[in-house]
Amino acid sequence: MTGQVKRFGTAPVFFTAISTILGAILFLRFGYAIGTVGFWGVILIILLGHMVTIPTSLALSEIATNKRVEGGGEYFIISRSFGLNIGATIGIALYLSQAISVAFYVIAFTESFQFLFDYLQGVGIFLPRQAISIPVMLILSVLILKKGASLGVKALYFVVAILFVALAMFFLGQTNYTANTDFSLLSDQFHNPEKFFIVFAIVFPAFTGMTAGVGLSGDLKNPAKSIPIGTISATLIGMVIYFFVTYKLAVSASPEDLVSNQLIMGKIAIGGSIIIPLGLAASTISSALGSVMVAPRTLQALANDSSFPIPKVNRWLAKGRTNDNEPTNASIVTCAIALIFVALGEVNTVASIISMFFMVTYGSLSLISFLNHFGASPSYRPSFKSKWWISLLGFVVAVWVMFKIDTLYALLAIILMVLMNIYINFYHSNRKGLSSIFANSLFQLNRNLQIFLQHKSKDKTFLEWRPGAICISDSSFDRDNAFRLLNWIAYRYGFGTYLHRIDGYFSTSTNKQSREELKRLLNNIENEKNFVYIDTIISPSYTSAVANAIQIPGIAGMENNMVILEYDKDEKKGLKDILDNFNLISAGNFDVCILASSRRPVYPKNGIHIWIKSTDNENANLMILLSFIISGHPFWKNGYIKIFNICKPNEVKDQRRNLRELMISGRLPILPDNIEIIENEESVSPKKIITEKSEFAGLVILGFREELINHEGEEYFNGFEKLGDVLYVYSKYKKEIE
Repeated sequence: MTGQVKRFGTAPVFFTAISTILGAILFLRFGYAIGTVGFWGVILIILLGHMVTIPTSLALSEIATNKRVEGGGEYFIISRSFGLNIGATIGIALYLSQAISVAFYVIAFTESFQFLFDYLQGVGIFLPRQAISIPVMLILSVLILKKGASLGVKALYFVVAILFVALAMFFLGQTNYTANTDFSLLSDQFHNPEKFFIVFAIVFPAFTGMTAGVGLSGDLKNPAKSIPIGTISATLIGMVIYFFVTYKLAVSASPEDLVSNQLIMGKIAIGGSIIIPLGLAASTISSALGSVMVAPRTLQALANDSSFPIPKVNRWLAKGRTNDNEPTNASIVTCAIALIFVALGEVNTVASIISMFFMVTYGSLSLISFLNHFGASPSYRPSFKSKWWISLLGFVVAVWVMFKIDTLYALLAIILMVLMNIYINFYHSNRKGLSSIFANSLFQLNRNLQIFLQHKSKDKTFLEWRPGAICISDSSFDRDNAFRLLNWIAYRYGFGTYLHRIDGYFSTSTNKQSREELKRLLNNIENEKNFVYIDTIISPSYTSAVANAIQIPGIAGMENNMVILEYDKDEKKGLKDILDNFNLISAGNFDVCILASSRRPVYPKNGIHIWIKSTDNENANLMILLSFIISGHPFWKNGYIKIFNICKPNEVKDQRRNLRELMISGRLPILPDNIEIIENEESVSPKKIITEKSEFAGLVILGFREELINHEGEEYFNGFEKLGDVLYVYSKYKKEIE
């Protein structure tokens, strides 16, 4: 693309758009529309259609004045906003729509020869439409391949002149119906409302031409000026002309004539038998010219971005003519596709899906503008500014209209694009990732939600408990037990922040180390379903790391209420640091979970075992709730929860009844058979009982009290060497199981 001469100014953008807007539908279908739903019905159609096209025009103009729009027009904007893979998905659909539109306009062009078909039929000769449409398509192909866009633009000036002369003669024309009609704007009624969206679907392609000129973006001297002026002026002028044409048709012919005669404008215009077919020919051939200029540029831009799976195909399609980069190869493909559909002669079914693809494109452009407003990136500084609510309206209306026109075709279009995107993501897996426009929007949404939640939380008298856990570990690359536990907790019901501690003072070297190790951590879990926010913390001591970590805000707009610490159960490495800082954490009103990490694999089918003692009054409910939350992770889908209660002999009956009532009232998925009450015998150590019953459990949950930690220290954690992972739970306050 380097060295390409930028040849065009604003006029080609305007004329390409206006010639497509004032095209075949205006001449062939507006009369039918008015005859079916009446003057006010068509006015409503025009207004509804422009609720899509005007926001799209404004969005296009806004985006074009922020950064330079290169070759590919709409595709370039979408791909540079949504990312190359999503851009390629929409771009390929857009290209096919543009290419098949060429055939649609050429077939419509043959309707201007209706007089010839009628004459030959009168003398017994039946001439198929392809007798004219195929030679016209071939001539158009040769011209565009030989001369390129320069000839197309020059021809546009000529055909647009004919088009406006035809419209002028139409407005000047008079009929006997005009003199005798009692038509009044105030008295006219909305007819056949049940057919409104059927007629809308027929008429809507008339409104889709406003972005046609944007496809010339790679050939424009100043896209930031030409695209806004050309696109918006064509859209607004086209809408005004639609209003006047609608009124002129309504007062010039009866509803019956409007419905039955598709060339009714010829009966109204001065010299209509000649000038209207000529205007129809001019409008359709200019629309075909516009599409046959724009479609190859979209295809060339797609190939430049390697959107297709075969490199040789990309290189061949991207290749342009040496002197002006005219997309000759892409034009050959476009003309071939158009010629096939011209030969078929029937594009109505395809045209319905084309309309859907166009609607997806327009909705995407409006959505890009809205997301840029919402994301509030400092780099988004367009010189032309639309309003965020206008862009949002355009997107919503585009999606709504798609389904109102034809739900089946809307779903088909979406399914096709989803399948296409899956395939593109497959062969371009290296290009996957979150585009900045989505990231900026998510950042803003997250910020606004957190501020909202903070403001609202002060008004609540009761907050539902759910774990907001923060885990600190300096052994992330040695073992992942703590990360897995946090991921189980954060899967559905909780929120988790995992902090990998780097020993040292903050400096250039440790900052670089933190970025590299964070990248390693994220790469390590790339193929796992992760529900934890991961970060690093640089600190010269375990105590300062803990003190800093417990002061950071929660990731979901709520304060963290739980700290998870872990150590190597076999070597007791890290346990002393944990116990030395327990009182510091407890002072912050945090629940504390200490994970004794085993090197033994976790087998979920062996279940989660909860051990409750008579001294665990504060901890019991948190232990049960955590087991329920952990078991909700897919890893534990074949597991179960079992509760053991060690109590005094005279408490057995009461403890069994209380636990069963708790399971029922708390709607917890723990079967009565999985509640085991064990009488506490003074001669038998509870640690021995726990080891015998839970030696092979997937996870063992035990409670502990602050005074025991302060009194026994590390000794409290001894005696469980035969167990796998053990989670020690301390609840600062008793949790309610509602």
